[in-house]
Amino acid sequence: MLGFINTFKQPKPFYMIFFMEAWERFGFYGMQAILVLYMIKSFNLSDAQAFNTYSAFTALLYALMSVGGYIGDNILGTKRTMVLGACTLSIGYYLLSLGKSEWFYYALGVIAVGNGLFKANPSSLLSKCYEADDHRIDGAFTLYYMAINIGSFFSMLFVPIIALKYGWNMGFRACSIGLILAIINYYACYSWVKDIGSKAGLMPMKRLNLLYVMAGGLAVVFLSGWILQRLSVAHYLLLAIGCVVIVKFIYEILRSSDSERSKMIVAFILILQAVVWYVMYQQMPTSLNFFTINNVQHSILGVAINPLSFQALNPFWILLASPFLAALYNHLAKEGRDLSMPGKFALGMFLSSLGFLVLVLSEHFANAQGIVSSWWIIISYFFQSVGELLVSALGLAMVARLVPQRLMGFIMGAWFMTTAAAMVIGGFVASWTSVPSNMNNPIQTLPVYTHVFMQIGVATLLISLVMMVFAPKLSRMMS
Repeated sequence: MLGFINTFKQPKPFYMIFFMEAWERFGFYGMQAILVLYMIKSFNLSDAQAFNTYSAFTALLYALMSVGGYIGDNILGTKRTMVLGACTLSIGYYLLSLGKSEWFYYALGVIAVGNGLFKANPSSLLSKCYEADDHRIDGAFTLYYMAINIGSFFSMLFVPIIALKYGWNMGFRACSIGLILAIINYYACYSWVKDIGSKAGLMPMKRLNLLYVMAGGLAVVFLSGWILQRLSVAHYLLLAIGCVVIVKFIYEILRSSDSERSKMIVAFILILQAVVWYVMYQQMPTSLNFFTINNVQHSILGVAINPLSFQALNPFWILLASPFLAALYNHLAKEGRDLSMPGKFALGMFLSSLGFLVLVLSEHFANAQGIVSSWWIIISYFFQSVGELLVSALGLAMVARLVPQRLMGFIMGAWFMTTAAAMVIGGFVASWTSVPSNMNNPIQTLPVYTHVFMQIGVATLLISLVMMVFAPKLSRMMS
């Protein structure tokens, strides 16, 4: 019990970053919870068109994180870039709330730019609060991931209800308010992080640099709005950005000292593994979401649930598991028995694969109408959420532990590039579950979903077993 309490004893700047991240994620995940269905209902897109548009959008915003990390490291500074990103996101959500079809794709462009500026920098700032050998790092980043899921739990639970009761526009405006609260939180606690940040952030800001960043951001907004209406262009652009990041990563590995090189090779391998995991993660707002809408009982213990709000199960389980895993990491680390980072990644992928395989099993317990109990999706989200804590949450800690400080912002951005690549692949996989508009019978849609879930589950199960075999070798390279 004492170890559990000690897990929450972190440096004061941790708590400012924690709550700012929670409010920013409230806005982002509230938007995510309703965006795909909004596109289908408002623009008459098919499931496949909506999945692919959403995937291109999320790939774009994650791809831009590498740029945001570079700006935070070298141009504006971590903190200034983070605040600029939060302001931009708030504007983007408000533009979505206006409901104007001609602005829709450009509003998504604003959100992509804002997220790119924001996302890599809080975790980069947090890494600067600890020494490289501080045993609290794994626990701190697990609790930081908990902040993400506090925001996403409440937004995924309530924003769909707000949208259903008061309209799509009010749902998006609630997301915008979340970002305003994040900015207020930052300035209220600014003194805690006044002397922490990147080298560029600790120097007086050059207004010309800010002007360049804002002009560049505006250009990217219009470019993003244009390419999101041309999905093939979006995919080629992502491929180009991804190649640049990979080449840069390999270049940095080659020019590193011997002591740095082996650790960066391990980081590179784990980042590639995370690409596969993020393909599974992308199914939550797409194929899993629509499986829940079409084939899952919309109640828990007799209480009616908005089908979109089932997405809140992901952050719900993470909120329950995060502090216990953080305490477990600290306890095992003190005794020298902590599972290695590669081992945690492999275990996380294994659990996530089980999350899909249990849904395949659920088909055999469906009622005569093709509807399965909500307990199946609850169990599925449990496995996937614990797996997420072992991969996505610790990915940030992995970067903080293995990457030199001089590359922290860029490699944080490269970590998020794994999400960008996986979003496109994940959208393609999700489109396999797309059903024709005239197929609205749950008996017909159930085997469509479970067939794809079987393919995902088996493929990732095999990959996780292979990674478990190689985990000891990677652990030796880290040390």
